Amino acid sequence: MDHQELLVRGGETARAPYILDIDPARAGWSYSSLRVLDLPPGGSHLLEAGDSEWLVVPLRGGCAVRTEGLDVELSGRPGVFDGPTDFAYVPRDAHTQITSGAGGRFALAGARCERRLPARRGPAPEVPVEARGSGNCSRTVRNFASADAFACDRLIAVEVITPGGNWSSYPPHKHDEQLPGRESELEEIYYFEFERAGGYGYQRISPSRDGGADLLAEVRTGDAVLVPDGWHGPSIAQPGNAMYYLNVMAGPGQEREWKISFHPDHVEGYQ
Repeated sequence: MDHQELLVRGGETARAPYILDIDPARAGWSYSSLRVLDLPPGGSHLLEAGDSEWLVVPLRGGCAVRTEGLDVELSGRPGVFDGPTDFAYVPRDAHTQITSGAGGRFALAGARCERRLPARRGPAPEVPVEARGSGNCSRTVRNFASADAFACDRLIAVEVITPGGNWSSYPPHKHDEQLPGRESELEEIYYFEFERAGGYGYQRISPSRDGGADLLAEVRTGDAVLVPDGWHGPSIAQPGNAMYYLNVMAGPGQEREWKISFHPDHVEGYQ
């Protein structure tokens, strides 16, 4: 992939009612997907899961999710900087109705998979929240669908809040090889939002192999970055303006796990 293919500007892949629509064909890989759905007050959308499992994650507002015997109200949140949210798991081959009385914005994180797990709700109070890093590399990670927090077949998804002026996704790390016990092969999508209007940050991907992914890009609310391979990080937030990103990952490994290798030139002295 070249520089432009790795950076997906907000609206660039819009396909009503999605304001962002990244599937394996668009990304040029095999598993990971992300759609961002805007619903007006009283709006409704039918999600056809197809060959993928999905998580319905409220970014702003709440919604009702009806699928496969599951009929739940997701309370959601005013916005992504207002703490973890409840969410819903949708199995592959399911027909799912998403409706929102007050309207809102919802991330649909997906991964091609083989197994059909039961539809269910993930409660916000049960989302593990982790303080990671220190100093100007500190950030908050909401491990709502990490490999050890919520059962999926292949899909892994977490949220990260980076305070203004801080670096996250640091030290640079990679997960583009299947090395048992050491590293898992995962395709990854970053989706960004900023706390205040006009906010921006920077995302770096550096090659881990000849001809590998290479990107240094300014990102704004609604933008996404694809990580098919390579060392990714840092993710840098504008001073005074906190940065949010949603990470969506999936890969071919027999075990659903997040194992990474840190860039050897950046680990020493890092706490």
